[in-house]
Amino acid sequence: MLGAALEPTPAPMTANFALDCGWGRLLFAQTFENSKAIADATRSEGHDRRDIVFYVADPHVALASAPQELFLDPSHTYRLDLAKYEPAAEQPRGFFIRRLTTIEDAEAINRLYQTRNMVPVPPDFFWTKRDARSITYFVAEDEITGAVIGTVTGIDHHHAFNDPERASSLWCLAVDPQANQPGIGEALVRRLAEHFQARGNSCLDLSVLHDNDQAIALYEKLGFARIPYFTLKRRNPINETLFAGPAFTEKLNPYATIIIDEARRRGIAVEVTDAEGGFFRLTYGGRSVHCRESLSEFTTGVAVSICDDKAVTRRVVSAAGVRVPEQIDADDGDIAAFLAKHGSVVVKPARGEQGRGVAVGLETMDEIEVAVAEARQISDRILIEECVKGQDLRLVVIDRRVVACAIRRPAQVVGDGKSTVEELILRQSKRRARATGGESRIPLDGETERCIKADGYERGSILPEGMTLTVRKTANLHTGGTIHDVTAEVHSRLVNAAIKAAAAIDIPVVGIDLVVPSPRSPDYAFIEANERPGLANHDPQPTAERFVDLLFPLSIPTAVRSAVV
Repeated sequence: MLGAALEPTPAPMTANFALDCGWGRLLFAQTFENSKAIADATRSEGHDRRDIVFYVADPHVALASAPQELFLDPSHTYRLDLAKYEPAAEQPRGFFIRRLTTIEDAEAINRLYQTRNMVPVPPDFFWTKRDARSITYFVAEDEITGAVIGTVTGIDHHHAFNDPERASSLWCLAVDPQANQPGIGEALVRRLAEHFQARGNSCLDLSVLHDNDQAIALYEKLGFARIPYFTLKRRNPINETLFAGPAFTEKLNPYATIIIDEARRRGIAVEVTDAEGGFFRLTYGGRSVHCRESLSEFTTGVAVSICDDKAVTRRVVSAAGVRVPEQIDADDGDIAAFLAKHGSVVVKPARGEQGRGVAVGLETMDEIEVAVAEARQISDRILIEECVKGQDLRLVVIDRRVVACAIRRPAQVVGDGKSTVEELILRQSKRRARATGGESRIPLDGETERCIKADGYERGSILPEGMTLTVRKTANLHTGGTIHDVTAEVHSRLVNAAIKAAAAIDIPVVGIDLVVPSPRSPDYAFIEANERPGLANHDPQPTAERFVDLLFPLSIPTAVRSAVV
């Protein structure tokens, strides 16, 4: 008599399994025999990498194995039951989700990681894993520009280590902070969930910082629920902000925060003297320096005075051989003749910052009169300047070296065929504020209305689907503009002009604004100098690092000091 056919014995889980993800390793705690084995495995963490021990059920026991080396990550673990998950009824607009396909995709993912302060991955690692069964990369691509504007990584636990639960997990969700399209993060999460659902995986798990309210709200909206598993990481420089103690309770803007964070990483003492104004004192050894964001005691009152008056700035840099546009005083010059000569002009307050009171591309006397009246609310003295066509380029100069170069683009909205121009502006303004800690918003003022009307629209007009409308002419971050790094491609003549202008003003830290046909072109026109440039929003360039180097050169790590000096 033949016996009943036996079910094949499932393969056991791979013991002590650690998956290389490029940025570090994922160590799956359920595959380790005990806490000591987990602690031993973490000691082989690579330099400048971030290992993560996931699915720790008893973190207090694991920490007792290596209390000086490991810490409990302040993150929650969430799970999506893929048997209950239902796809979205509507498809995303303005972008689509696809698999990683080229080495250029890999490089674009790294750029997104850098903007989100995530550990970069060697591009060839992505490329070699593009067809792997255990790791899956999805990207979001802008339908118009073809740019990669988001990414997410998925891990199939069954393929990775024979997980009997057939779970999967989500990692490295990143969205371009400059992207205009809403719903990119949600679309990426949904695409990954549907991918693993089709494979027959049981669930999709993830780890999210406890205070990332925006991400948690998204995950809970999609049906994720908390589960009682925890995450361990090593005490390394990358993780320092997670174990060094609570951040300052004072509400600081991003421009002060980026400097304070860099100072704390180096062991420099920080005292916030006025949070609302962005004032703080840094102390290291025998030196103490009072700062307001990137403006420090090293910048003299004379240099501030030169930058404060745009007419003076223009004369000083022009005398040093920097090319400046022609300019007249609104109260002394012949405005009509000046307009006839140049065809288009800029009205700006002689004193002011953050683009307030500036109107660009004025072509009639009526427009000039309105702009001058608005500018007088900022400054008594008004300048009329030749309008130079081109892109707005900001160069950050620290200690006579150009540290970052960025094209600043004016605020734009993209039509969906249903919303009014005003509704699109309000939504885009909200997204910009969220991406910049409240620093960037599109004002619904007379200048915005003038720009809308110049293209033949009103606030209540329905903008056709896919159409892009520029709603400001100036590219200032504070009026909704976006910043795009071009440091690697900027022409040497532009770099030299910025250094020459900084030297003429005799200022250690400055933002030099030029109008250029292209960052690769040698042609330019100087616009202004900002004595307190914002060092945030210039990722991946090390603006805060170079600022702290200037203040405290002895705080530079010995291993890299020779490369900086």
